[in-house]
Amino acid sequence: MKVTSNAKSSSDAKPIESQAAEVLREWRESAPYWQKHLSTIHTMFSPVTRALIEDANINECETVLDVAGGSGEPSLTIAEIVGRAGAVTYTDVVPEMVTAAESEARRRGLTNVIFKQCAADTLPFEDRSFDAVVCRLGVMFFPDPLVGLREMLRVTKREGVVALAVWAKSELNPFSYLITDVLAHHFGADAPADSNAPGAFRFAEPGSLARILRDAGAVDVKERPLKFHIAAPISVGEFWEMRSETSGTLREKLATLSDAQTDLIAQEVQAAVREFFPNDQMSFPAQMIIVAGKR
Repeated sequence: MKVTSNAKSSSDAKPIESQAAEVLREWRESAPYWQKHLSTIHTMFSPVTRALIEDANINECETVLDVAGGSGEPSLTIAEIVGRAGAVTYTDVVPEMVTAAESEARRRGLTNVIFKQCAADTLPFEDRSFDAVVCRLGVMFFPDPLVGLREMLRVTKREGVVALAVWAKSELNPFSYLITDVLAHHFGADAPADSNAPGAFRFAEPGSLARILRDAGAVDVKERPLKFHIAAPISVGEFWEMRSETSGTLREKLATLSDAQTDLIAQEVQAAVREFFPNDQMSFPAQMIIVAGKR
């Protein structure tokens, strides 16, 4: 089965503002699914959270800002690190994500987290307000990363650290490319993405994000690859349920298909990823890039 479509790639001749609006819409629609799968996602990306905490040198009693905190991580883990004498300020531009994060904080009994709905390029905080600022898998979706990083540095205390995590190249991450390959077989390959457009692999090229962080004014900028496993105690079927729900792009493509066509793609994806489910539990080799710099 091959699905044909006349729809253009989201990056075709569209201004960055229009692409950013589409990304925002997708995240708003995805928020309930991220809340549904929050526990699994927390487990999957806990090595990335630990790397950010390490590179930002976050310790007890400190004040930390988490930009684009999604459904609550890494804010809630950092809140446990800084303790009651410290504080975490969570931000996200998507109101539904903020609601999900607040709900999870209440469930965990965390009282040292402040929640703000705002965009990265207009942070409503005074200069030099935080000991550290982090962003896990968010900066790739900023409409203007340079402006957003300048804002993050502005609110960081002198000698404080801004630490960022982004995906490394797609071919290093079977968690992503195996599904993309199956979809390409049915829908055709997407047009090459605009390297400046918001997207998961926008800063996958080594050095690209570090260069922008330096341009924003950071000093002592360092970059390192983070190799880990995206692991969680879920089955192949549960993996497909999570991925097909939390990805806006995937949901939209599947919505154009019949039940039989959707079932076929689900079967092909599950067959493609099965080798990464030893003992019926997920474990994908993965690689990200951690970039950190001082104010």
